[in-house]
Amino acid sequence: MRITMKYNIHTLKNGLRAVLVPVPATQTATVIVMSGTGSRYEDRRENGLAHFLEHMFFKGTKKRPSAKAISEELDAVGSVYNAFTAKERTAYYAKVSARYLDTALDVISDIFLNSTLPMKEITKERGAIIQEIDMYEDMPMRTIDNVFDELIFGREHPLGRTILGPKENIRAFTRKDFATYLKRNYTPLNTVVCVAGSFDEKKVLAKIKKEFGGLKHGNPPDYISFASEQNAPRVAIKEKKTDQTNLMLGVPAYPYLHKDEFALAVLATILGGGMSSRLFLEVREKRGLAYSIHASVDRYPDCAYLAVQAGVEHGKLEETVKTVLGEFKKMKKTKVSKAELEKAKNYIKGTMTLGLETSDEIANHAASSLLNIGRVRPLEEILKGIDTVTAADVERVSRDLLQTSKLNLAIIGPHLHKDRFSRLLKI
Repeated sequence: MRITMKYNIHTLKNGLRAVLVPVPATQTATVIVMSGTGSRYEDRRENGLAHFLEHMFFKGTKKRPSAKAISEELDAVGSVYNAFTAKERTAYYAKVSARYLDTALDVISDIFLNSTLPMKEITKERGAIIQEIDMYEDMPMRTIDNVFDELIFGREHPLGRTILGPKENIRAFTRKDFATYLKRNYTPLNTVVCVAGSFDEKKVLAKIKKEFGGLKHGNPPDYISFASEQNAPRVAIKEKKTDQTNLMLGVPAYPYLHKDEFALAVLATILGGGMSSRLFLEVREKRGLAYSIHASVDRYPDCAYLAVQAGVEHGKLEETVKTVLGEFKKMKKTKVSKAELEKAKNYIKGTMTLGLETSDEIANHAASSLLNIGRVRPLEEILKGIDTVTAADVERVSRDLLQTSKLNLAIIGPHLHKDRFSRLLKI
């Protein structure tokens, strides 16, 4: 028996959308408030502000005057709560046992709508964020995408900058910067409140209307669009003393809702999804070059990329790059077998179904897709889309995307000579 998820969308008078997703079979409920803004909406001087502001929302409201008051109330009901900032969305959430949903909804609404942004807390939090930057700097696996993003999008485009921003910006932000950003970017038209799980719909909708109905109108912020004009392979090296070399190798791909989005997902899975994927078998099992290697697609409304990521021994970097490119070449030359195509499709369908099993994942998916594509995309629609992909589609997409002139290689490790790697980039 397949249970079809119901997404009940209500638009408030000010344009804010509330999505209620009843999942009666669960004993949990999740509330997430997501805003369609992030580091993509910053200029160079503001870079890091979206993420810093997300931290500040937990520092106190009139009703809950300190970070301690906020965390104690959520801890007292055993809640799992947090927030995240991405390049184009920022979200605040709490997952609770269904009986404590009132508390979660009250606290998350309060921090989103009524944060006081005290100057003394801003001063203190600068230190915490600089430590966060340093923490990630010590984890090349977590920062290789920053090197890759700057390479593929360029330093001047907001997508090419980091989400955390540079330290000099973190030290310079004033309370006025936060207030200005908040007013410009956190508008009802680009905000979604989603509650998923076991709850009383009528009661929850009344609470959302009461709390969020007063948010002032404002146009959603604009972003600078991006179109790749790459016509030659590129290499970026961040020279760093590390125990292993981290690399990302990829190409521009298709944005949201592109006619070949499902074929692209299948291609990425065949290359590097799971432990029986081509790259995993070739790079790890056959050659022992990496502990883990995977391929993924990063998408936006106007652009995207397909990239492979791995960590390898310094001296084996060239061999790894050649091996990955060899697999790219095979994808273009030889049609995928029926068995491999089916396995990749089933892998995607299985992992997606598992991923949308819990109230927090359901809420995140509903809010994200409403902001990204303007509607909630049911799981059934995605599974159907995956089913339609043929071997010919995968081959066509491989030929379209996997081209020498479109290659980007980002490296973190003790390497100096770009030319050495540029010469390898041929498929």
